[in-house]
Amino acid sequence: MSSEQMRIVIVGGGAGGLGLATQLGHKLGKKGRAEIVLIDKNRTHIWKPLLHEVATGSLDADLDGVVYSAHAVKHGYQFQLGELNNVDLQTQEVFLAPIVNSQGEELLPSRKMHYDKLILAVGSVSNDFGTPGVQENCYFLDSHQQANRFHDALLDSFTRVHQSDELGALKIAIVGGGATGVELSAELYHVTALLKIYGLSKMTADKLSISLIEAGPRILPALPERIANSATRELIKLGVEVRQNTRISQATAQGFLTSEGELIDAHLKLWAAGVKAPEFIKQIDGLSLNRANQIVVKPTLQSLNNDAVYVIGDCCACEQPDGSFVPPRAQSAHQMAQCVEINILAELNQRPLNHYTYVDHGSLVNLSRYSTVGNLMGNLTKESMFVEGKIARFMYISLYRMHQKAIHGISKTLALWLAEKMMRVVRPRMKLH
Repeated sequence: MSSEQMRIVIVGGGAGGLGLATQLGHKLGKKGRAEIVLIDKNRTHIWKPLLHEVATGSLDADLDGVVYSAHAVKHGYQFQLGELNNVDLQTQEVFLAPIVNSQGEELLPSRKMHYDKLILAVGSVSNDFGTPGVQENCYFLDSHQQANRFHDALLDSFTRVHQSDELGALKIAIVGGGATGVELSAELYHVTALLKIYGLSKMTADKLSISLIEAGPRILPALPERIANSATRELIKLGVEVRQNTRISQATAQGFLTSEGELIDAHLKLWAAGVKAPEFIKQIDGLSLNRANQIVVKPTLQSLNNDAVYVIGDCCACEQPDGSFVPPRAQSAHQMAQCVEINILAELNQRPLNHYTYVDHGSLVNLSRYSTVGNLMGNLTKESMFVEGKIARFMYISLYRMHQKAIHGISKTLALWLAEKMMRVVRPRMKLH
């Protein structure tokens, strides 16, 4: 890097961070106008809305993930493995935690890196709201490592039920009636139906008992009521016990204890209620945070207190003109990444910065192979159109293809689609190890 070259550091390779690194790599990195560095604590990227499929084995993260280091070489940016634990806004340095291997041996000590522009795209984690026992007794789906841990436990449970005549139904309780909880509930029934193909014929759908627990009056509270009602009907039809207006006061080894004192028995317990930005953000002096640890930004997506720092994705608190805040969705992260790309290029060319305006393109909830429901926003009329069935399923898959296009380009996205079609011939329909 020359002394005049700008260093742009992006922390977090999620939906927004990876897309932004890709585009800035093409427009600045490959042309030598700036050094683009992407930092992530994982070596591979999985689109977060698909983590419930990793958890059930419908998707193999080892085969379907994007390897950052290989992707970086092709797209003009650098990748560094590391976990952010602090930022010095005065000296413009990021501090990375030591890297240790699976045996706890230190591979790399703590490091620091200077930046000229910093983009924080560190996403979100589940919010347990301080509920006792949740951290000790529950699984989470914040990363593909957590999804893999749930998958291992799920396979063990399937095996126990299949090979024992004494065990009853496999009881799974999921707290949180948002998209993750709803989609996971349906996907669990789908993979259970596949088990007979692979020799686990005794682990049938009638031996699966799923409780979906929501504290509010209905599931999918962030989406229109018609979508929630349709999803509720489909889940009940599958066999899911949808428990609304049920608050959890404690998680135990046996299950979840409600505020009414009832114990909901569960062999596997998963927490998917609420999100917040990671705790380490509180350690960064000079940032304005809200109650969910999100970083408050200006309309340009720059930190409220420091113009050298941009924030995108779930960790960003961006107020809209109507007083509401941009929701933590993948489409928000993509749009924010596009806005920051434009603004960084504008800064380089000494042009005015754009304000970010959230455009809601609608929401889709995929109930595995059984159904898909959602709403699409009309860009001309601004009215919502309810969709379900095959059309909604096609639109849901298209969202993932659009994400692939943003990080790979059109030709490789088409190649990946063809490769997936061919691999279905030789690969099991679910991950069994």
